Amino acid sequence: MTALIDIQQLSFSYHRREVLTGIDLSVSEGSVLALLGPNGSGKTTLLKLMIGLLKPARGKVYMKGLDIHAIPQRELARQVAYVPQVHKEAFAYRVFDVVLMGRMPHKSFFSRYGRADRKIAAEALEKLGIKHLTERPYTEVSGGERQLTLIARALAQGARIFVMDEPTNGLDYGNQVRLLERLKALSADGYTFVFSTHHPDHAMAVADRVVMMRKGVIAHDGVVHETVNQASLMDLYNVDVRMYTLEEGVCVCVPALRLCGFK
Repeated sequence: MTALIDIQQLSFSYHRREVLTGIDLSVSEGSVLALLGPNGSGKTTLLKLMIGLLKPARGKVYMKGLDIHAIPQRELARQVAYVPQVHKEAFAYRVFDVVLMGRMPHKSFFSRYGRADRKIAAEALEKLGIKHLTERPYTEVSGGERQLTLIARALAQGARIFVMDEPTNGLDYGNQVRLLERLKALSADGYTFVFSTHHPDHAMAVADRVVMMRKGVIAHDGVVHETVNQASLMDLYNVDVRMYTLEEGVCVCVPALRLCGFK
């Protein structure tokens, strides 16, 4: 069966400095793939190559068997949505209007949003649990609410593939949990997610597969609860951690700190 996304021998350079080398990676439909790795490991670059925002120096990215750069942008936008790490809106659009913009790939240049578009946008807000923000200015809601708004916009876009660059970055603990809960719920509905993170716990909470990157190459790749372990985290970050399985079967990693007399 053809992979939803298939990456073959992908390499990329910034100003003659190679930052990704020989990446082979496939993403199955309905899966949740987490990218782990230190700063500068190539995670964001890989995500941008994956959706055609950058062109590789070598190698190919295929989506449903087609070279991603051969897919018209409007058609690509109907299939995949990119949620960036940081998004600041210059104008105080209503949250509803930001979500409604997700319908743009389905409209001609001069056409207006219709009743069906508004219904889809309202349903996306409902699905993400942020319908109460409908009339709020996007510039005035919290960071977590902005991220949920962008995911709602992606839903309104009609995309079934979500590519997310550190979606919990800068969010407080409560908003991190709420966003991960929504991501988990959407994955149960068959949506495909590829997201980067600095938190192994987040990968273990929602992903079924993890790719661990270091210096532009894949260091480890596999089932998340088998691949994220003390040895692989030491290899990736050069820090000592301990892995614990709680009574509920949830696995967590804890830094092996020895501070204030604790052992």
